[in-house]
Amino acid sequence: MSRYYYTVVGKEKVTLTLDSDQLQELRSLVGARSLSAAVDAAVASYIGRLRHLSAVDEWLAELEREHGPVPAETLEWAAQVVDRWEADRTRVKKRRAG
Repeated sequence: MSRYYYTVVGKEKVTLTLDSDQLQELRSLVGARSLSAAVDAAVASYIGRLRHLSAVDEWLAELEREHGPVPAETLEWAAQVVDRWEADRTRVKKRRAG
C-alpha cells in the first residue's frame, strides 16, 4: 500500500498591478489553468534567481578577499562579453518574433 504525503503550503490573497499586455499574454498561454498558479511559479523562479545571484555575489566577495580586486581590464573584458551576449539574444528574439 503506498501513501502520499504532502505539505500544505499557506496561501495569501494579494492585489497586484501588472502590465496589461503581459497579463493578457499569460492568460492566453495558461488558458483554463490557474492564473494564480502561473504567477506563483514565476515568483518562485524569480526568488530562485535572486538567491543564486546573492550566492554568486558572496562567492565573488570571498574571491576578492582572498585574491584582491579584479583588475579593471578584466572587468572591461567581461562587460564586453556580456554586451555581445545581450546583443545576440536580442537578435535571436527579433528573428523569432518576426
